[in-house]
Amino acid sequence: MNTYDVIRKPIITEKATLASENGAVVFEVAMDAAKPQIKAAVEELFGVKVKAVNTTITKGKSKRFRGQLGRRKDVKKAYVTLEEGNSIDVTTGL
Repeated sequence: MNTYDVIRKPIITEKATLASENGAVVFEVAMDAAKPQIKAAVEELFGVKVKAVNTTITKGKSKRFRGQLGRRKDVKKAYVTLEEGNSIDVTTGL
């Protein structure tokens, strides 16, 4: 799997901002990506040392749009904790 296929995009929310104060960065990742693949991709892309990777899968909600029933997609998030002294600025790009 390509590095850019594993890491889709950074997630910038209020909860992700609170996590960044503790040295963690949140990314949306591919559903079939494993923790070692995520760790290797982040280290390769950003040139940092990763301490730990925690993942969550959020199930998509059922929503209505103009009376039609639809469903949001399932999302896998990776909370990547960095070693001391490393940081990633997700607001700039690659």
